[in-house]
Amino acid sequence: QLQLVESGGGLVQPGGSLRLSCAASGFTLSRYVMSWYRQAPGKERELVANISTSGGRTRYADSVKGRFTISRDNAKNQVYLQMNSLKPEDTAVYYCTAQFPGMTTPNYWGQGTQVTVSS
Repeated sequence: QLQLVESGGGLVQPGGSLRLSCAASGFTLSRYVMSWYRQAPGKERELVANISTSGGRTRYADSVKGRFTISRDNAKNQVYLQMNSLKPEDTAVYYCTAQFPGMTTPNYWGQGTQVTVSS
């Protein structure tokens, strides 16, 4: 079964940190550009960050630059999102995706993990 499974979400106070993990099963993650998206209630889905197949190139939404870091461990078939200095506006469901190079949309989506930033 081909799937992505996110973990690491939860409730954190403003200014705190969380590390999201995404594990792939049934396929080799190293062949895919990996991304994190998020969607807050009543808002459109937003691309948060992505990372090239080798990990050598990363891209971030302006809203998270300097606070979030995407990384990958192809040997472990996992991708991560380190989130620091969290703000209430970061509250959303976070989704991990895998996109084969050249495709216009992700091939696989995880089920999502809830991140809530609140005091």
